[in-house]
Amino acid sequence: MKHCLKNNIIIPKGNSKDDIRQRELIIRQFYQKWKVENPSQRKFNLSLKDFINIRMISIVETSEHAAKRYLSTLAVLQLDAILTGAQTVAITRPKKGNKNQQSFERMMIMAYHLPGIGMVKMTVGIRRLSKEKVQYCITAISGSDIKKAPQE
Repeated sequence: MKHCLKNNIIIPKGNSKDDIRQRELIIRQFYQKWKVENPSQRKFNLSLKDFINIRMISIVETSEHAAKRYLSTLAVLQLDAILTGAQTVAITRPKKGNKNQQSFERMMIMAYHLPGIGMVKMTVGIRRLSKEKVQYCITAISGSDIKKAPQE
């Protein structure tokens, strides 16, 4: 396993299984390095005026989904900016039957514009008991993918 700095990472652009696997590894390694540099494992979001926490579910969901697209992988590498600057566009209920979302009472869909990448969607779950806000997934999206959902 080689240690790369953010600037020296070569991210595969293709869509082969190997490219996706490599991007998933890049994302997981990035999160591990981020956790070492951020021992509190959280960042203050200016819009929410509250902390968004990084947990194991953040790493698992984001690496599995963001690795599918090159731009999503690039977006994850800008984690601090997204955690700090994203704004809520919708609040929904967790997906029924999704075991990874069972511990959340609500899911916030947040958006952030990254120069050179475009619009990024970050899903944040609100834990049932603790009300802790947990980054669930980050993906780069086209502008038409973010729609205002009815606020609940």
